[in-house]
Amino acid sequence: MPQNTLPKEKSHLLDDILLILTMAVLAGCGLIYEYLLSHYAGRVLGVMESTIYTMIGLMIVSMGLGAFAARKVRCAFNGFVWLELIIALLGSSAILIIGGLIAITQMFPQLIADMLSLPPDMKPQGGLFKELSWLAFNSPYFFGILLGFFIGMEIPLIAQIREKIHQQHLANNLGTIYGADYIGAGIGAAIWVVFLLSIDISKAAALTASLNLVAGTFFILRYWQHLNWRKTFVGLHCSLAVIIILMFSYGNQWLNQMNSLLYLDKVVHTDKTRYQQLTFTERHMGLEQDNIINFYLNGRLQFSSIDEHIYHDYLVAPVMAGSARHEKVLIIGGGDGLALRDVLKYNPKSVTLIDLDSELIDIFRQPKEQVNPRLARQLIQLNKNSLQDKRVTIHRADAFIAINELVKDQQSFDAIIVDLPDPSHPDLNKLYSVNFYARLKLLLAGDGLIAIQSTSPYHAKDSFIAIGNTLTAAKFSHVEQYHDNVPSFGEWGWTIASKSGASPLTRLNKLTELPIAHQWLNLAILKAAFIFPNNFYQNKENIGINILGSHTIYQLHQKAWQDQQGLN
Repeated sequence: MPQNTLPKEKSHLLDDILLILTMAVLAGCGLIYEYLLSHYAGRVLGVMESTIYTMIGLMIVSMGLGAFAARKVRCAFNGFVWLELIIALLGSSAILIIGGLIAITQMFPQLIADMLSLPPDMKPQGGLFKELSWLAFNSPYFFGILLGFFIGMEIPLIAQIREKIHQQHLANNLGTIYGADYIGAGIGAAIWVVFLLSIDISKAAALTASLNLVAGTFFILRYWQHLNWRKTFVGLHCSLAVIIILMFSYGNQWLNQMNSLLYLDKVVHTDKTRYQQLTFTERHMGLEQDNIINFYLNGRLQFSSIDEHIYHDYLVAPVMAGSARHEKVLIIGGGDGLALRDVLKYNPKSVTLIDLDSELIDIFRQPKEQVNPRLARQLIQLNKNSLQDKRVTIHRADAFIAINELVKDQQSFDAIIVDLPDPSHPDLNKLYSVNFYARLKLLLAGDGLIAIQSTSPYHAKDSFIAIGNTLTAAKFSHVEQYHDNVPSFGEWGWTIASKSGASPLTRLNKLTELPIAHQWLNLAILKAAFIFPNNFYQNKENIGINILGSHTIYQLHQKAWQDQQGLN
């Protein structure tokens, strides 16, 4: 009898090790699926923080429901193999399906308009079309619930399998499995941050799904005698392996093609950096005119070559014209080199530029090595190779942290330009805070000026005013705001402030003309830009300031754009 027991115990030990390792791997996969769907949904919906929290919350609830549902599975061995097949299929294809649904619903109104020969301003976009579009854009949540439900079934099934192998109740069964689950989830989070976040999202999904497929294959091989649909499982695993390989090889190409349907113009280059999705589109304007290049970050327009000069004239000209000197200039953001291009016209001795996204900088600094030759020529024509100027020092870092080194080195700048995206993400909100502006004030020369892009005073009025209030709270002596229409964006605004001395507008009023001729802007138009409609600032005192951690400007900005889109 003892001779028969020893091999059996060894067999149980091997099974236990394999099952616990499998649980750890699958836990990591489950967490990565949460991050994948949250990350993609955030980019699609444009509300990254709330989307991530909502997705994770929904998936956790769904996992609980899945754990309850696992009690209904009659055979844990067969059920587990089916489960891994389903999770692998959903995990590898969900993002591609979401992209397809969004693309179809965006194309549908145009197809109807073309069929009925409707003019552009009569394209059907309300009613059923709006509902279908809403469903498509929120489909990530549906797939999150579905995946969460099936992932939640894994722990109970593995617990059942362990007890059936041991043929007895195991006192520490759930504790052991949950321990493996937590450790595996932690490892999965690390893999996501270190590796998967930097690769194409479709490749990340395919690699993760392949682990689910491997887990199912292990079960087929190890527990062949417990399975009822052996040939079916083998055939499905082989078929799904082919699908996952296709997803890994071509998924990103297919996803880009579907995402391209969301843009009015032809997509000529797309790239995913560690921080954002970059998209360039081109509109052909005929033989006698230059084509129009549009640049998007996470689907949001950053500039259009047809009118970016208007935006950058307003960003650069007032601060440079009103500052006493132009020898040292600091630019926060502006990795495209367009604001830098205009700053260099004032012949500064040195310019320091700080931008977080190194890959974005490389595209605009060395476009010939990053994009197709045609687009490279157009980008060079736009920024005049400003990022390669010998007077420019580039810091590829988070400006919130990087300026500490400048303060520590007691550097001083004659003018500071803050050219950041809108505060549409919590990570950007900190760069619109009293803390950040107060530290920039330490870097500004006593007679210098700071200029900040400040979102739309029409579409996001309270957010625009809050930026001015926040600068005032950072103890700048004079804070003023101005605005004008940039056709690609609509009504847009900027904020300018002085550390001491005369106000920016007072300084501009002393000029007879701008020191440097700009493509669009002249002194008369610039002075008029400081005038706002009646009662524009009547509610100014009731609009808060953005203290670090308060998310005031982020929340105001999100609410404003949701109101504009009819989402509230």
